[in-house]
Amino acid sequence: MDINVADLRRDYTLKGLSEKDIHPNPFEQFQTWFEQALAAKLPEPNAMTIATATPEGKPFARMVLLKDYDERGFVFYTNYESRKGQHLQKNPWAALTFWWAQLERQIRITGQVEQVSPPESDRYFHSRPKASQIAAWASHQSQVISSRQVLEQRLQQLKDKYENQEIPRPPYWGGFRVIPQEIEFWQGRESRLHDRLLYRRQDDGAWDIQRLCP
Repeated sequence: MDINVADLRRDYTLKGLSEKDIHPNPFEQFQTWFEQALAAKLPEPNAMTIATATPEGKPFARMVLLKDYDERGFVFYTNYESRKGQHLQKNPWAALTFWWAQLERQIRITGQVEQVSPPESDRYFHSRPKASQIAAWASHQSQVISSRQVLEQRLQQLKDKYENQEIPRPPYWGGFRVIPQEIEFWQGRESRLHDRLLYRRQDDGAWDIQRLCP
């Protein structure tokens, strides 16, 4: 069956986004929307796209999971030797996007990136299921592997090695924190005249709010 992709469209009609209804602090506004996404029982509301770039500017994007956030920034965990890990160590800027279709909402975040502290990474690592801890050792993320069997054999060897003992965090695994310079809240509206409110961090740390054309 032929599908005309150009004809796929949806009109957004749930609600608008007004300056008088938002919090002056973007982290408080994120908290409000995130809690509403949780209340709506969206599947994995903490799933987000992260875009990184090589030092030459070649972009890459993939999905990761938000694992913590506060006024310092937005945290996710990964293998530091993965493709995104190498990008961020050489070009420490990233963009995040949350898309909550059922709520007709998008949040876009851009900012500099830093590694979280080793104790912070340790705490999160040891809160994970044991199988996930072992998987962090088993997978040399983003590297070529000859077969699935090789990965599963490595996993079994590590299960045997760490049976009945605490699993240390791999030195190449930990968290990154995206420190936002901009946070945009997007609410779908009819006729593609969407509401877009952009928070931009000023030199003194205060946030300026601007409305953008859709």
